[in-house]
Amino acid sequence: MITWFAVALAVCALAVAAWSFALVVADRPPARPLLAGIAAVEALLVVQVVVAVVLLIAGQRPGSMLTFVAYLVGTLLVLPLGTVWALAERSRSATAVLGVACVTVPVLILRMHQVWEGASA
Repeated sequence: MITWFAVALAVCALAVAAWSFALVVADRPPARPLLAGIAAVEALLVVQVVVAVVLLIAGQRPGSMLTFVAYLVGTLLVLPLGTVWALAERSRSATAVLGVACVTVPVLILRMHQVWEGASA
């Protein structure tokens, strides 16, 4: 994994989470700008998957391949699932769901990084 990219991705996800929680405090439902932020983080997650696949093809290996792939797939799914849930409800709590989904992304990235580094530890 590329550490600086993982950190940048985590910071972006936390920024969108903070934005989402600010909207919760303002009692606002999710709107297009927030959903665009979610989409931008998801696009960065797709780039992370491409980077991971390229590194795997190049011969680098995580400590546990199955665990790493599970976290990799999980990072791709958490935001779309949270967005579907939020769009089905369109309330203040829906905005909170998006915030929680965005906070989940850095946690999954941290675990992916730990599993990846487990190979060299």
